[in-house]
Amino acid sequence: MHLSWLGPPPVWSNDGGLTIDAPPATDWFIDPSGAAAVTNAPALLGRPPDDDFLLAARVTVDAAARFDAGVLFVHADDTTWAKLCLERSPDGRMMVVSVVTRGTSDDCNSHIVAGNSAWLRVARSKGAFAFHSSTDGARWQLIRHFGLPAGDVQVGFEAQSPTGDGCRATFADIAYASRQLTDLRDET
Repeated sequence: MHLSWLGPPPVWSNDGGLTIDAPPATDWFIDPSGAAAVTNAPALLGRPPDDDFLLAARVTVDAAARFDAGVLFVHADDTTWAKLCLERSPDGRMMVVSVVTRGTSDDCNSHIVAGNSAWLRVARSKGAFAFHSSTDGARWQLIRHFGLPAGDVQVGFEAQSPTGDGCRATFADIAYASRQLTDLRDET
């Protein structure tokens, strides 16, 4: 899968994994209350070559401010996308968060994560998407199942710092598989 930048970061590297530095005031979010849309966080994306696929990575975030995050990103256009985030919550703990945007964004907090790393996975299966998280990259917990236009999306990696001075997200053990999920709620 060929990857290209949607909003290149000031600093990035691919030594032993992908590292993306997000500048301050960066995010992908269209507030449902009508506040201004923010669509400027750096993302490295590509078109998946397969109708059904899995994309997983171990995400580590150096998060100092609320909502600093490392993200697996599904992007259709500037008003249609979905994010699976390892994000700093308002109380300072790391949390798995998902956002689905179809004109406006929703925001769903899932669970607290010990430390600043977690495995995240996005799957497209039978035209729908699923987000999963894991503590070990072997057993997966369903976070969300949703629909987006499945034909012309890009998937990849994003880092954001909407309220902070910037943050660094590292994506290690990146794995792509051309296959369909056997069972959406199967933990393996």
